[in-house]
Amino acid sequence: MIGLSHYLTVAAILFTLGVLGIFINRKNVIVILMSVELILLAVNINLVAFSTHLDDITGQVFALFVLTVAAAEAAIGLAILVVFFRNRGSIAVEDVSMMKG
Repeated sequence: MIGLSHYLTVAAILFTLGVLGIFINRKNVIVILMSVELILLAVNINLVAFSTHLDDITGQVFALFVLTVAAAEAAIGLAILVVFFRNRGSIAVEDVSMMKG
């Protein structure tokens, strides 16, 4: 039977992969956005797992809010990347420092 510890282990692995993706790969913006999504997914797994374990629906409601924020973050982040690519011709993180004002 799959218990709470299994879900927490999967969430910890996803969270670790997300953090490593942010800190190890600082050159590709898309990988950074995907790493943020992995971190939010790990949080959702924890919320749903504890909500089910405690027989309380509050964690699942919060997970829906986190999913909504993650979808908005992905849409806005990708839209900014598309506009930045059209203006600069590159999506390298080093070029983002040129955007001022």
